[in-house]
Amino acid sequence: MRVKVLSRNPDDYIRETKQDLQRVPRNYDPALHPFEVPREYVRALNATKLERVFAKPFLASLDGHRDGVNCMAKHPQSLSTVLSGACDGEVKIWNLTKRECIRTLQAHEGFVRGICTRFCGTSFFTVGDDKTVKQWKMEGPGYGGKEEPLHTILGKTLYTGIDHHWKEAVFATCGHQVDIWDEQRNSPICSLTWGVDSISSVKFNPIETHLLGSCASDRNIVLYDMRQSTPLKKVILDMRTNTLCWNPMEAFIFTSANEDHNLYTFDMRFLDSSVMVHMDHVSAVLDVDYSPTGKEFVSASFDKSVRIFPVDKGHSREVYHTKRMQHVITVKWTSDNKYILCGSDEMNIRLWKANASEKLGVLVPRERAAMNYNQKLKEKFQHHPQIKRIARHRHLPKPIYNQAKELRIMREARRRKELNRRKHSKPGSLPFVSEKKKHIVAVVK
Repeated sequence: MRVKVLSRNPDDYIRETKQDLQRVPRNYDPALHPFEVPREYVRALNATKLERVFAKPFLASLDGHRDGVNCMAKHPQSLSTVLSGACDGEVKIWNLTKRECIRTLQAHEGFVRGICTRFCGTSFFTVGDDKTVKQWKMEGPGYGGKEEPLHTILGKTLYTGIDHHWKEAVFATCGHQVDIWDEQRNSPICSLTWGVDSISSVKFNPIETHLLGSCASDRNIVLYDMRQSTPLKKVILDMRTNTLCWNPMEAFIFTSANEDHNLYTFDMRFLDSSVMVHMDHVSAVLDVDYSPTGKEFVSASFDKSVRIFPVDKGHSREVYHTKRMQHVITVKWTSDNKYILCGSDEMNIRLWKANASEKLGVLVPRERAAMNYNQKLKEKFQHHPQIKRIARHRHLPKPIYNQAKELRIMREARRRKELNRRKHSKPGSLPFVSEKKKHIVAVVK
């Protein structure tokens, strides 16, 4: 039997001259393995799959309210204490470690429109449909004592929101106008207004504490300075803004929750264009709250879902929903950056993990090292198609999925129409308008 073998001499095609030495590819670093990247890729793929397997974000449901939860507030000094106000005028104080209600009080007739805690945590304020502002002690009355407010202010008009100053004994209410109150007085220090419409929400800036922002039902976001007792500037959007939240790490940045399904992050110095448009919800966004790190925020929507957005990304990294959860009205991110609380129409407050696959409890050093290693691997290979697909995939309820599909088709149709119009128009007559500027009608200073 004859076997023909192809035999090639590397000298014929590697060496340029006969004196050249033959190149042997060798790696002199013993730490680098020739199969290191394929191995790491497989590990990253497994880590991403396991992250989705262990993603069980729902922790507990705090039930006890007899009507929809309308507003919530965090205790400034106690991580385990949360306050919630309902549509029947009831306020409950919860202990999150025991997951039970520790105190209930009938605060108002009708809705509790807003609730906020004092910066020292000794008392809290509520406003309701009965045109009153009430201050309550954080500690309950003694045995046999009666639940009575420390202080009651009877207003002339309906109050729709309240927020407390971060460092001083001053709070702001909104309704027909924005009123700044001193805790010791029964009449406001100053009243701020710009336009004639009702104001739905007011928020103090946590860093530049004299600044505050408000959202009005005539599509305005107005910024005020307490020291000047005048409004600074306002931005008018296409649709109404429900609420806003200031970034706790960057003084000028705030995010607004809008009726047009989007959230807009603004820099208050340059209001003619938003910093980022966050799109994923398929119905009006009702509430927004920042994480204490300022890198992410959580939003609550009428589409019965809660989403977590990175500040610099246009799409959410996480979406939370359950079969029973109805329209989510209020949402809060806890001060230890670990949990999210949301209050919804069907009388429940739900507790979620901020990181869906995070293991709760004490981690041994080896576990922590493995977790950090897996995290770095996922970051290294995050743009690989397979890993990207697995990490991004989320199951959505059918109504949200179908609605998102419909919105995508509508957006594509608008884009196509604009392209056709531009194609058949005089060059330069139809300028390109970026998504960040598209929804802003005007900025008034």
